[in-house]
Amino acid sequence: MRGVFDIIGPVMIGPSSSHTAGAARLGLMAGKILGENPVKAEILLHGSFAQTYRGHGTDKALLGGILGFAPEDMRLREALNIAAQQGLVYSFAPVDIPEAHPNTAIIKLTGESGRVIQVEGASVGGGNIRITRIGDFDVDLTGKYPALIIVHKDRPGVVNRVTSILARYKINIAYMRVSRKMRGQEAMMILETDDELSTEVVEDCSEIPRLLKAFAIPAIGGGSTI
Repeated sequence: MRGVFDIIGPVMIGPSSSHTAGAARLGLMAGKILGENPVKAEILLHGSFAQTYRGHGTDKALLGGILGFAPEDMRLREALNIAAQQGLVYSFAPVDIPEAHPNTAIIKLTGESGRVIQVEGASVGGGNIRITRIGDFDVDLTGKYPALIIVHKDRPGVVNRVTSILARYKINIAYMRVSRKMRGQEAMMILETDDELSTEVVEDCSEIPRLLKAFAIPAIGGGSTI
């Protein structure tokens, strides 16, 4: 049975759950993956996003999310001005991505340390999102669960070591996916969990041999189910 909030949609700043609430969550997720204050945002918009982003406030929502604003945060309406005040250099441009969802964005962020990440994702309706690519890796993230991201060399035993650490901390895995460029080369492991991930968990994972990078992404919630 659906609840009243599933029927009326997510709590958000309008006008559109897909073009504003979902866009804000896309930006928020990209910011969490960056993990530090952004100084530059290059945003490519596909399909409906590219056609209507100014009229529907998608530009404000994406930037607001990158700045850390939730979909219901009133500051989304002033996100362009706030970004300028905080020294965040940003740009929007259209892009054609074959077979992509019509509400897709590619977000390239540069952090204050010089770290650069690129995230591709779509607003799939009702304020919900799906992250489909991080850097060169295909992923499948919704932001509804905390996630542990592991970049490692594709070698036997790495997956077992990571899952053993989570078991030691009594953290249950909800979903798991491993993606690799080529056999024996760089791979990415994504584990969505039922519990938030502590600094200690990430630090223990970082000590695993052949592991290149480990970081946690907190849950950002989701929209309605319609």
